[in-house]
Amino acid sequence: MRIRRKPWAENEFNTNKNYIKEAKPNKGKWKDLFKNDNPIHVEIGCGKGQFITTMSNQNKEINYIAIERKSMVIVSALKKGREKEVGENLVFFTADVENLKDYFAKGEIERLYINFCDPWPNKKKWAKRRLTHKNFLKLYGEIFGDKGEIHFKTDNRILFEFSLNEFASQKGWSLKNISLDLHNSNFNENVMTEYEEKFSRKGQPIFRLEAIYKKTTD
Repeated sequence: MRIRRKPWAENEFNTNKNYIKEAKPNKGKWKDLFKNDNPIHVEIGCGKGQFITTMSNQNKEINYIAIERKSMVIVSALKKGREKEVGENLVFFTADVENLKDYFAKGEIERLYINFCDPWPNKKKWAKRRLTHKNFLKLYGEIFGDKGEIHFKTDNRILFEFSLNEFASQKGWSLKNISLDLHNSNFNENVMTEYEEKFSRKGQPIFRLEAIYKKTTD
């Protein structure tokens, strides 16, 4: 789907205090930017920002970084963050997930959020593009270093089943808090994305899991 250019986008990018224009120089130095030693959590593909802005306002003791590869999408998240008066514990920057090692040093982040990513459902050859493919899991493990965790949500059953199999087949990963119908479960800490709100109102079940990474020596 083509995303229309927003006439107010340039001003938002230039004036929003939570936007990082050049993120690479912060590799290994994100705690210096946040000016504290709080844990760092990252959302890959923040969309319009409802999830990450809510999380940052609810958890001031955690530093959040929101990444989105499309500039005309992340600018909407910036606007939402400004309107919700998010604090200094949240920053945004534009990047592709494949280049995460350019932005984060090993062991620098503790948690990744992957919410409603593209399921790439049509062809088997597209499986490598799924953000829970084993190639990406290897990348995440390298960034985590010794340990870390991923919180993953989707409305696509095929992607969820694929993800369960990928995590289970890779060394160092274990699963917990698996839900096949999140909104009818006893999990009460859920923060919804815009997409999640839209499709859950239509009765679409939401799938969720937490994947825990611990580096193995064998």
